[in-house]
Amino acid sequence: MRLKKFVIILALFGFLRLSAQTSQDSTNVYKKRVLETTEIDFLSSYYTQDGDNAAVSGGTGTEELTDATATFVVSIPLNADDVLTIDAGVSAYTSASSSNVNPFDDGTASPFQASSGASSGDVWSNLTASYSHSSDDRNDIWSAKLSVSTEYDYFSLGFGGSYTKLFNEKNTEFSISANVYLDTWNAIYPIELRPFGESGNGINNSLFTQNNITGNQNYSPLFTEFKDESRNSYSVGFGLSQILHKNVQGSLSVDLVKQDGLLSTPFQRVYFSDVADSFIEDFQLADAIEQLPDSRFKVAIGGRLNWYLSESFTVRTFYRYYFDDWGINSHTASIEIPFKLSDKFTLYPSYRFYNQTAADYFYPYETALSSYEFYTSDYDLSKYSSNQFGFGISYTDIFTKAHIWKFGLKSVDLKYYKYDRNTTFSSSIVTAGIKFIMN
Repeated sequence: MRLKKFVIILALFGFLRLSAQTSQDSTNVYKKRVLETTEIDFLSSYYTQDGDNAAVSGGTGTEELTDATATFVVSIPLNADDVLTIDAGVSAYTSASSSNVNPFDDGTASPFQASSGASSGDVWSNLTASYSHSSDDRNDIWSAKLSVSTEYDYFSLGFGGSYTKLFNEKNTEFSISANVYLDTWNAIYPIELRPFGESGNGINNSLFTQNNITGNQNYSPLFTEFKDESRNSYSVGFGLSQILHKNVQGSLSVDLVKQDGLLSTPFQRVYFSDVADSFIEDFQLADAIEQLPDSRFKVAIGGRLNWYLSESFTVRTFYRYYFDDWGINSHTASIEIPFKLSDKFTLYPSYRFYNQTAADYFYPYETALSSYEFYTSDYDLSKYSSNQFGFGISYTDIFTKAHIWKFGLKSVDLKYYKYDRNTTFSSSIVTAGIKFIMN
């Protein structure tokens, strides 16, 4: 209901602004519209991954996951200067890794075998509304956005805005953006730790009385429920783009992010080297859950350089250096070489390299000590290098000859990416995008 009111207010604002301009100007001067007509983008993807270092099972076990997404983006010109964009999407996944939040509900429990419990899948939904206004000379652009996203154990509310200034005959562009995300966890803990929470009955729980504990039978984990389940993120970004030559364009960017609150993932297990192992069937019971600081500051500095070699070839390069106060430093470098086969078809081969140092709090399986304040076995925070190869093809018809009802087909994009880490982790993703414009 609030979103509906927000859209109506934006539309009314655009109508009143246009009416005021019309009444003030006795002569109607032609001005090119920012967006000529309504555009609709349909985006979808299918993602798969696998590996042997699942954080849910303490840095060991299957990381198998599949995810399918579908997103609609509708851009509506409110008048010559203002555009309203609605972005709505869903993402549904199934995960052998996260299913082991409760590995004891079906078959023999094992970190390398999927369980069939509620945590084996989830659906993420998102709705974002954004509004942008351009000045008469198109040298100043303001925008604002509001977003809401939700899944089984997480809710996020975000808002932000940006300002872009073009000068030097539009050869130079400066931008600044700011965003705030207010998130709330519905903390879900590993099944064997829940009896040791505030209202649990500990080792007398039916999970332990009805199953045989092997190894250390005096199972006594280090566990306290999180008191604060909120997470707030604040970001500021700066960008500078410059046309260096008629065939060369470069840009620089700086992004600053501050996070506060629950930055640990409640269902990710940790196993200590100084605690004897306890098992039910083939699954090791958690010694503790991931514990990370309640604040994090991130900095990313990047640059792009694009060469337009000919009507057929373009070279796009990118580099980014990242660091944070958790001890991670990373480098990203990528190149994409679009090759235009014809007026309608373009190929997009690409390559991306990434490496990072480990966070100060990362410990592989059974290497952390129970006396440590912070610890995680999430390999996303480990030291690793990765390579990603991609290939895509794009079809564009500026005349939109093909139609579906009142909408003409403007473009179709298909891309495939193969990603490999040196930690046994690999993934692949296929994406598709279709753009329509209203005639």
